[in-house]
Amino acid sequence: MKKQTNGPAPSECTAAPQLQRALRVLSGKWKGEILWQLVGGKRRFGELRRAIPDVTQHMLTTQLRDLENEGLVKRTVFPEVPPRVEYEMTPAARDLKPVFDELSRWANAHGRRGPDPDVADAEGRGTSSADHPPRPAR
Repeated sequence: MKKQTNGPAPSECTAAPQLQRALRVLSGKWKGEILWQLVGGKRRFGELRRAIPDVTQHMLTTQLRDLENEGLVKRTVFPEVPPRVEYEMTPAARDLKPVFDELSRWANAHGRRGPDPDVADAEGRGTSSADHPPRPAR
């Protein structure tokens, strides 16, 4: 018996490996935020750390190294005391700007401002019953 699938045959998905690689390169909790901060230009490590307050120093360093290894971030070390290090987007990363612009547009149109009340209520969290009118009896 032949297995049926809803999608195109694997031979028709020529872009899939490239898309999968792109998603792997950009995956990571902080990589998108780091790149978004660098869209505006060069930033020092401390500036990035302050701009993304929830990231730890270790994680920021790790994510910056990953982005540098993938050719998306350029790290420049200045021979000064104390050392000064600047990070900036490479041309390859700058090519992602339209993607960030589109994600921003999508988030403004469809993004939620807070938790979904139905999901929060179902999980036992959310607003108190005083915040909602009583439900009609069935």
